[in-house]
Amino acid sequence: MILSKNKKILVTGAGGFIGSHLVERLVNNGAKVTALVRYTSSGKVGWIETFSESLRGKIKIIYGDIRDPDICLSAANGIDYIFHLAAQIAIPFSYIAPRDFLMVNALGTANMLQAARTYGVKKFLHVSTSEVYGTAQYVPIDEKHPQVAQSPYSASKIAADKMVESFHLSFALPTVIVRPFNCYGPRQSARAIIPTIILQALSGKTIKLGNIDTRRDMNFVCDIINGMILACSSDKTIGRMFNISTGKDYSIEEMVDFIANILGKKLEIKTDKKRIRPAKSEVLRLRGDNSLAAKLIGYKLQYDIKSGLKETVAFFEKNMPFYKKEDYQL
Repeated sequence: MILSKNKKILVTGAGGFIGSHLVERLVNNGAKVTALVRYTSSGKVGWIETFSESLRGKIKIIYGDIRDPDICLSAANGIDYIFHLAAQIAIPFSYIAPRDFLMVNALGTANMLQAARTYGVKKFLHVSTSEVYGTAQYVPIDEKHPQVAQSPYSASKIAADKMVESFHLSFALPTVIVRPFNCYGPRQSARAIIPTIILQALSGKTIKLGNIDTRRDMNFVCDIINGMILACSSDKTIGRMFNISTGKDYSIEEMVDFIANILGKKLEIKTDKKRIRPAKSEVLRLRGDNSLAAKLIGYKLQYDIKSGLKETVAFFEKNMPFYKKEDYQL
């Protein structure tokens, strides 16, 4: 695997849920990792704060914002590979602040692409989302499925994907787009569906949710990371886009049942109206086709829904102090 010892790799969004797992894996593989973390006055670096002192000491941290082209240029200087994960991702908040999502996700991506082009990086991997497909028009969803912007978030990610495509076609920048379906696992934000269920279940028996009939293709974070590294490592992926998915989907209600079984608790679901999305914005079903990734980069799943949930529940049980009592978060 080429992304190993001494390769210089930049990860944007490095302090977040998926980004921190990716940074940890790359450092353990021997890569020289630069982590671009959004600046705050507290100087915090997200989940990288929880790394061991020896691991954190191997990471070069740059503070900044991808909306600033100067920061992007500084971060990309001397880099071999870029994993671009930085994004605004909370769909409900995109209803409130659509322009912010466009600025971060589309303009921010354009800034990183220009920086990658300036310094001639060997590969630019962009992390997209299955939300760009909208409600499945057929299943499983392959890479040719139509794109439907059912939220400002998905519209901003479609725009970002197209910027990546344009830089490859216009300037021959070596790019690859990976499109993960729903990801879950340790370190995930409390606003996401799996942590929302787990945190409520750990503190009681009533689970407040919105629409429980929607169906999602749930992917454990370690599998997502494997797919990203494989996609960036292979020359076969240049100019391509890949789904990262399990090929199975579950309803929200089924996921509550899985978690109840792990905890050995009987859980009651109650509908919370403020959690229900606008009717035409709600993506009702996502189930991905991962056959292209399997064929070209040898992508294979290591976790099923039950084994992934067991590790996730164990993390939240152990790390409750990192999370406030579950309240609805945008």
